[in-house]
Amino acid sequence: MKFYLIKILIIICIVCFTGCFTEKQKRISSSELFTVIETIDGDTFRLSNGEKVRLLGIDAPEMNESDKLERDSEQSGRDKNTIKKLGTLSARYVKKLAEGKKVYLEKEPGGDNRDRYGRLLRYVYLEDGTLINRKIIRDGYAYVYDRYPLSKTEEFKQYEKEARENERGLWGEIEGLEQF
Repeated sequence: MKFYLIKILIIICIVCFTGCFTEKQKRISSSELFTVIETIDGDTFRLSNGEKVRLLGIDAPEMNESDKLERDSEQSGRDKNTIKKLGTLSARYVKKLAEGKKVYLEKEPGGDNRDRYGRLLRYVYLEDGTLINRKIIRDGYAYVYDRYPLSKTEEFKQYEKEARENERGLWGEIEGLEQF
C-alpha cells in the first residue's frame, strides 16, 4: 500500500512539474522573441524590431543633463555628476545583463501600451524566465518607479529594500566612483 501511494505521489509531482514547464514554454513560444540590440540607459533599450522599450516599475539614475537629472539630484541629495556616474554604472549593468540576448515582453494588465515618448512599457523576460526588471532592482541598479500603480510594485519595493540593506549595486561602496 505504501509503495502504491509513493508511486502515485511521484506521478503527481511529475505531472505538476511537466505542466509548469509546459506552461512556461507556452508563454515563451506564444510570445514573439526579440533580441536586445542596444542599451540606451539603465531602464530603456532597443529591440531587434526597432522598438524602444521602457522597463516597467523601475527607474535608473539619469546619465545625461535633463530635468530628471535635476530631480534625481534633489531627491537623493547627491550631486549631478555622481548621479550621472551611477546612471552609467546602471546602464553598463543592464547592457551586460540583456544586450544581445533574446527576450519576450509582457504588458501590465490594464496598463498603458506606450509612454509619452512612444516607448513600449513592458516587463521584459530573458528566455530562461528571468524578469529583467526585477533583477535590476534586486541587484541594486535601479529604484522602484511607483508613480503609477503596477501589479509588481510591492514585490519590487521589497527587492529594493533588500538591495539597500545589503548594500548591493548602487547602494554599496562603489570602488573608483570618485575617479569615474
